[in-house]
Amino acid sequence: MMIDYLWMWSELVVRWVHVIAGIAWIGSSFYFIALDLSLKPGRELPDEAHGQAWQVHGGGFYNMVKYLVAPAKMPDELTWFKWEAYGTWISGIALMSLVYYGAASLYMIDLEILDITEVQAVMISLGGIVIGWAIYDGLCRSPLGRSDVWLALAGFGFLVALAYGYSQIFFGAWCLYADGRYHRHDYGCQCLDDYHSRAKQSCGCAKGW
Repeated sequence: MMIDYLWMWSELVVRWVHVIAGIAWIGSSFYFIALDLSLKPGRELPDEAHGQAWQVHGGGFYNMVKYLVAPAKMPDELTWFKWEAYGTWISGIALMSLVYYGAASLYMIDLEILDITEVQAVMISLGGIVIGWAIYDGLCRSPLGRSDVWLALAGFGFLVALAYGYSQIFFGAWCLYADGRYHRHDYGCQCLDDYHSRAKQSCGCAKGW
């Protein structure tokens, strides 16, 4: 019983860490987009500088200068906006492991689609992440990466193919999005019945629902 409470609390903590890190990551990304759009050239700027922007926040004034390449002389301290992204990715992997990998028989496996074990389901998922990253990186480095339009189309086609491939392996959670019919009462009841029956099979307790 205690391990169940610890598991639930760990899910809650990691989930909030993931949300907060994601907000910080998206917020910093939007800030730098706005910063890039506000850059203006100036005669007083060094030759290697791309532009500058003056900003005010909290009563203080900031002079932001952008360099497209590292200047010849770097400062002793450099603020690197990377931990927001790292925190989002690490907490996301941890949350996926706790929620899905920790209950693969409930959330990932559908014996009517493919009879696999929990370990096989987790390994297929991890392998898909690695292979998916390799394909995405290859697309970006290929001639398609020179065109945003063609790269977007190739990425969309890859996601469609990946979704179809996963639908032939994993439980599709069809009650959440299939055909947009989940709002209907009869369909919602069918979803709950399916979810409860899968939960009973997973935990081995047919009573108490």
